[in-house]
Amino acid sequence: MSSWQLVRVIAGTFILLSLALGIPGSPLFVSQWWLAFTGFVGINLLQSGLTKWCLMESILRKLGLRSGN
Repeated sequence: MSSWQLVRVIAGTFILLSLALGIPGSPLFVSQWWLAFTGFVGINLLQSGLTKWCLMESILRKLGLRSGN
């Protein structure tokens, strides 16, 4: 798996987990403040799409994952 693919898997996992923890009807509900984390991930995805730079991808590349095409 390349770094850009793993970034999307991690972002999707973070979003789903934070929604599960932040929506009152969820059996995993902790606090609505988890929805702020969902927004944070969304803002970072938007920023990386506009600037073509992603901190998570840079970290994964330094850990040895290939960049892909």
